Amino acid sequence: MTIISVPYHLDEYLPDLDLPLQPGQAVAAGLPAGDPWERMAVLQSAVAGTVAGDVASGACPVVMSGDCNTSAGIMAGLQRAGVDPAIVWFDAHGDVQTLETTTSGYLGGLALRLLAGYRPELIAARLGLRPVPEDRIVLAGARDLDPPEVTYLAGAQITRREVVGLSAAGLPDGPLYVHVDLDVINGAGLPGLRFPAPGGPDAAQLADALRVLLATGRVAALGLACSWHPGHASARHVAAQLSAVLE
Repeated sequence: MTIISVPYHLDEYLPDLDLPLQPGQAVAAGLPAGDPWERMAVLQSAVAGTVAGDVASGACPVVMSGDCNTSAGIMAGLQRAGVDPAIVWFDAHGDVQTLETTTSGYLGGLALRLLAGYRPELIAARLGLRPVPEDRIVLAGARDLDPPEVTYLAGAQITRREVVGLSAAGLPDGPLYVHVDLDVINGAGLPGLRFPAPGGPDAAQLADALRVLLATGRVAALGLACSWHPGHASARHVAAQLSAVLE
């Protein structure tokens, strides 16, 4: 595995972002002024290039960033390298909002919906990212959902799973992109989260679920969204468990 840091939250550079693993390489980019989607596309294009190169060399990249939208760059990189993965998405939230339904305007809340083909002109088309069919997406641990997300998921073909007791049975065929927003962990045990949610697994239970997925031998890349504010030493609460899983 190669450990990559992308020290950004959306299009904001965070040089002091607390990370749970020691990266071997970092991705940064000179971003243009103005539109956040254009800025994120430039950054995620750099992520895609790094991921594609690592996958082509036979590595399984582990990409750490400050938000979930880095998943667009990771998925684009996998596709550029000839891998067409399904998605297992760990998150306390649905991340299936749209610009038309969001009340907060938070762009990170669209991350999974973008991968499923929503408004490709925003970022997917800029990266050459092909949409992932809903029936090849598993959403695990989501419990803090806005009403439009509840409505969408009720009619979507996305599979819902719990983190605790997750098994390999019923996973989509083929390679997997595993995305982990660390806010899937019970917010009471992880200080500094931007959007903490009560309930959910602890760090050890999340680690057990990741072991199940890695044991399949099908994980092509792993994304870790360190979705906390800098300055809380948040990473120390999950570092040991993640390091043990990824040894």
